[in-house]
Amino acid sequence: MGTPNSRSYMVGFANHFASEAVAGALPQGQNSPQKTPFGLYAEQLSGTAFTAPRKENFRSWLYRLRPSANHGAFKPYGKKTHLETAPFTAPPSPNRMRWNAQPIPTEPTDFIDGLITYGGNGDVGAGAGIGIHVYACNRSMERVFFNADGEMLIVPEQGELTLVTEFGIIDLEPQQIAVIPRGVRLRVELKGASARGYICENYGALFRLPDLGPIGSNGLANPRDFETPVAAYEDVDAPVELVQKYQGGLWTTMLDHSPFDVVAWHGNLAPYRYDLRHFNTINTVSFDHPDPSIFTVLTSPTDTVGTANCDFVIFPPRWMVAENTFRPPWFHRNVMSEFMGLITGAYDAKADGFSPGGASLHNQMSGHGPDQASYNAAVNADLKPHKQENTMAFMFESRAVIRTTDFAMNSPSMQLDYDDVWSNFEKGNPQA
Repeated sequence: MGTPNSRSYMVGFANHFASEAVAGALPQGQNSPQKTPFGLYAEQLSGTAFTAPRKENFRSWLYRLRPSANHGAFKPYGKKTHLETAPFTAPPSPNRMRWNAQPIPTEPTDFIDGLITYGGNGDVGAGAGIGIHVYACNRSMERVFFNADGEMLIVPEQGELTLVTEFGIIDLEPQQIAVIPRGVRLRVELKGASARGYICENYGALFRLPDLGPIGSNGLANPRDFETPVAAYEDVDAPVELVQKYQGGLWTTMLDHSPFDVVAWHGNLAPYRYDLRHFNTINTVSFDHPDPSIFTVLTSPTDTVGTANCDFVIFPPRWMVAENTFRPPWFHRNVMSEFMGLITGAYDAKADGFSPGGASLHNQMSGHGPDQASYNAAVNADLKPHKQENTMAFMFESRAVIRTTDFAMNSPSMQLDYDDVWSNFEKGNPQA
């Protein structure tokens, strides 16, 4: 049986799901009976330690045609890539950085070979930190990939994708995101000629919805808008390459069958999709520009309450109504480090130089804020209510300094004149 053409999803977030592609494939009453339905193999995928507290414990049971252990030894990938992993050893730079979008490759390049690392922090072996990557590819994968180092938050900027996973199939387009749990096997197919986007590889605590605190029970990203695929399986006996990312390196082996052979599954660990256009934006209705934390979609917490391993923050269309207020993001220095990307439109603190597919990095305590054109427009604006439309920017924000790779530092896409956007501000005159 092949994967169906139609797509269906279960909705909710961090709940327990159950899905079967064939009626009766899910065992009833216990997870691993002596004899499973249809002779399927019961296998647990654990995203957290067995003894993690119940509210922090994520795992799913898969019922598949063959055990995932059915493969030969892995060997080093052997092909040069631009994919790197923490710990990053380059000296950290305090400088502000900005890049144009990476070009689409001219040679045939799939998702794996199209991964480029900009930087990150932490230590994959210690289970802390993030890796920040972009992907640019022009062909569908004919092989399979999984990441043993961390979960992947995929943010498309250009081109639609089909993500074939062990749990089912996810269609993904710009302004949607997908999170693929650590270890889940994946095939990325392109619906068009090419695709490009961003990835946050999370080595730390799993992404989850942030607490709302004084906001209350509603707002920001609603649990009901997160979608998990229903079971769909491939029964294909043909050779396929399996590539895994393990402690920073790529390793490869061959299978004699499709690994997307999960007929049924249940649990609370699964890939999921979220449409950023469903985000319920919270904003001021009086004065002052609130902290960007009110735009947090997902967070990976640490043992320090309120200080994230990574926050995924977006800047979507929204009404601006603040009175007597400088409405764009203000000049700012932050203990957190900020990597920013643009999916579509323009960002309200940058008049030019920051286009879709591009990126910027403002590391810990680096002064940043609007460029001069944006500042001048904001201080002279007629402060009527208006809607910020046709935009979607995002930020990966982390408590640790983000170290950049040699590729990022030497890329032709780096804007060497980025500092100039703040060079011509007039001095204030308290004597005026």
